[in-house]
Amino acid sequence: MTRTRATAIGFVAVLLWSVLALLTVATAPVPPFLLNALTFGIGGAVGVVWIAATGGAGRLKAVSPGVLAFGIAGLFGYHALYFSALRLAPAAEASLLAYLWPLFIVLFSGLLPGEHLRRGHVIGALIAFAGAALIVLSRGRGEMAPGAVAGLGLAFLCALTWAAYSVGSRRLGTAPTEAVALFCLATALLSVPFHLALEETLWPQGAVGWAAVGALGLGPVGLAFYVWDIGMKRGDIQLLGVASYAAPLLSTLALVIAGVADPAPALALAAALIAGGALLAARAGQGSNR
Repeated sequence: MTRTRATAIGFVAVLLWSVLALLTVATAPVPPFLLNALTFGIGGAVGVVWIAATGGAGRLKAVSPGVLAFGIAGLFGYHALYFSALRLAPAAEASLLAYLWPLFIVLFSGLLPGEHLRRGHVIGALIAFAGAALIVLSRGRGEMAPGAVAGLGLAFLCALTWAAYSVGSRRLGTAPTEAVALFCLATALLSVPFHLALEETLWPQGAVGWAAVGALGLGPVGLAFYVWDIGMKRGDIQLLGVASYAAPLLSTLALVIAGVADPAPALALAAALIAGGALLAARAGQGSNR
C-alpha cells in the first residue's frame, strides 16, 4: 500500500467522525456505558467479518498484552468520556471541545524525540483555546443545565485521551490493524459491568434510535477506527492532522442542519478559532520537519 493511498484511507475516518455527535444525540436516552457496549460490539463484529474475509487471524498472534491494554484504554476511555459529555452538556459545545484533539496531536507530536515546539505551535494553541473559552463563556450561568459544566470538562478530557491514543499508535506501528477488532470487542465487554453497576438500562427509542446505534457501530465507532489506524501507521501523519481540523466544522454543520444546534454567531466563531488555531499549529509542525 502506498503512502498516498494510506493517507486517503485515513481521511475516511475524519468524514465518519463528523457525524459522531449527531448520531450520539439521536441515540438518547441510552446511557453512556450501554451505548459503548452496543456500538463497540457492532464495531468489533465488523472487524471479525473483515478478518475472516481476508484471512488475517494469524496476524493477531503478534498483538502483545501491552498493545492490547493500550488500545482498550484508548477506545474505552475516550468514548466513555465522550458519550457522558454529550449526555450532560449541549451537543454542539461538547463536540467542539472534544474536537480539540487534532490540536493536541500536533502539540504532543512536538514533544516526541527529535521534534520541538515552535512559536506557531504556541500561537495556534492560544487561538484554539480562545475558541474553547468562547464556547463556555458564551453560555450564561442561567442557561447552563445541571451537569453541563461537568459535561464540558469531560469533553475536554476526551480531546486529551484521543490525542494520546493517536500519537501512541504511531509508535506502535508494528501492531497489525486487525488488533483494532480486539480493542473494540474488549471495550464492549468492559462496558457491560460498568453499565450494570452505575446506570439504569434505557434502550433506544423507536426505529430512529436503533438505526442511530447501528450507524454509530458501523461508521464512527466501527470502520473509522480501522481506517484511522491504517492512516496513522502508513500514511502522512502531518497531512492527516491537518485534514482532521475539518472535523469540528463538519460536525457542527451537521448538528445545525439537523436542527440540534442553533446557527449562533458565537458557535460559528468558536468553530473557526479552533480549526484555525489547530491548522496554524500543524503548519508550524510541517515547517520544523522540513
